[in-house]
Amino acid sequence: MSDRPFTDAEIDAAVEALSDPERFRDAESQVTRMAPQLQRILNHALQEGGWFGEAHDGQVLKAATTPDPDDRIAAVRTLLAEETRIGMMVGVAVGWELRNELERKTGDE
Repeated sequence: MSDRPFTDAEIDAAVEALSDPERFRDAESQVTRMAPQLQRILNHALQEGGWFGEAHDGQVLKAATTPDPDDRIAAVRTLLAEETRIGMMVGVAVGWELRNELERKTGDE
């Protein structure tokens, strides 16, 4: 396991490699098998990080009760997009740490 940080070029190349459907299919299959456990970890990380709570509930209420229908739809869409981005970032962080943990365990053997 390398302790050095990845360069932007290395990350870009790795992200580009994910566009290969065959390569992604294997990762998708592994994640699908682990989905319930990963869901629990993600939910815990989001809760602990303060992403969901009173502030979030306030934003949901504000979006849902915006008087103008067009503004309400825009507010709900924005909220969903923000939640998706946060979920993706936390999910990637969880996946990154899972990879680190697996590499540590493999290196111990």
